Amino acid sequence: MAASVRRADAHATISTATLVHETWMKLARSGTLAPSSDLHLKGIVAQAMRQYVIEAARRRCASKRGGSGGKAFVTLDTSLDVAMPGDRDVLALHDALVELARMNPRQATLVELRFFGGFEAAEAASLLGIAESTALRDWRAAKAWLALQIRRWH
Repeated sequence: MAASVRRADAHATISTATLVHETWMKLARSGTLAPSSDLHLKGIVAQAMRQYVIEAARRRCASKRGGSGGKAFVTLDTSLDVAMPGDRDVLALHDALVELARMNPRQATLVELRFFGGFEAAEAASLLGIAESTALRDWRAAKAWLALQIRRWH
């Protein structure tokens, strides 16, 4: 899963192993990890990875403005058909996902599972309790909407 998040970034400053470690530490600190299945666990991990990537991008942007941030990687898989070359783009994706979650929580969860978790459509559909065809339709709609939102911010 970490490799799918990190794959497209030629300028990454953090290794896949570090992302896995940081995600595990985040989950271990939560104390109440009780997945009901392997798919549910992967969903929790995908959410934790997203949170870590966003936190890292915020730290890096704060550091660029003179804050006290650390090194971070932030370019994500190109599966949204939108180039994601830097911190601001990751934060734009996050903001767009937050807005999508307000309008259509299922689509936002689907994007998180597929984009950050590396889920196949069938796996995500199973976890969400929907048909695979519905998941694919939601995926296409969410990708188009997110791409439009991200382009607007540029």
